[in-house]
Amino acid sequence: MQAPHFVPDRSSTGIDSKVVGLLCYLGVFVTGLLFLAIEKRSTFVKFHAMQSVVLFAGLFVLNIVLGFIPFIGWFLGLLLTPLSFVLWIALMLLALQGRWFKLPIIGDFAEEQASKL
Repeated sequence: MQAPHFVPDRSSTGIDSKVVGLLCYLGVFVTGLLFLAIEKRSTFVKFHAMQSVVLFAGLFVLNIVLGFIPFIGWFLGLLLTPLSFVLWIALMLLALQGRWFKLPIIGDFAEEQASKL
């Protein structure tokens, strides 16, 4: 499920690729979009930026949809919030360690799209 622990390429931003990987998650999908737009070389950064955009945009939409469902949706939304926070922290730490941690389904999509950019 995980690629090698090392980061094989350098970021075109001039910042260490591992730090930029963390920054892709820091501002959820906003910084992901930012680094998708400015990164030219690093497939590591592009992968984490794409995974951030897809994951957090999806969670945002899911949270809105759950908000329209009385009681059960609201309860699920309350459960989703702390789980999303833990995932957010974990993904930032994994990127900072230089890991290509792929989430199920989203990670494969992000990897495929990042390789095309």
